Amino acid sequence: MSSLRKIGFVAAGLLFALSACSKNTSSSSSTASSAPQSSAAASPAGSPMAATSAAPAAANTTGASVYNTNCASCHQATGEGVAGAFPPLAGNPTVTGPKAKVIHIVKYGLQGAIVVKGKSYNGMMPPWGTTLSNADIAAVVSYVRSSWGNAASPVTVADVKAVAK
Repeated sequence: MSSLRKIGFVAAGLLFALSACSKNTSSSSSTASSAPQSSAAASPAGSPMAATSAAPAAANTTGASVYNTNCASCHQATGEGVAGAFPPLAGNPTVTGPKAKVIHIVKYGLQGAIVVKGKSYNGMMPPWGTTLSNADIAAVVSYVRSSWGNAASPVTVADVKAVAK
């Protein structure tokens, strides 16, 4: 019965992941293609100073949009996750720890047993690096690292590019 239960959890996790991916098939291309537009919109005056000062706000807006489109169906809009299925991102030390680790998880996915806040999760997170641009990954990781009480430094496109499999 225990192995049947595990199979049920894995199947439910895959179903949620696949449904999230299928929801994003049409929107992922628009998300990735809208990243440059977001950057352009961040500097309406066209000056380097305007681009620099507006970039954090644009990344947060883009990050929230990418999160709501691709991540919230599993990790919830509150970042609290789903008990036994999808780990919380709020108060998660992996999210607020070294940038490279959370970037790697988002970019290349994660499979297998993990423990978050004393609770076990054994599922699969899809690799978003094939769907999202480096700019979108930087924006969403920055958003997650600074939302729901998390207080960690933002992530840059260069940080994302530097993380290899």
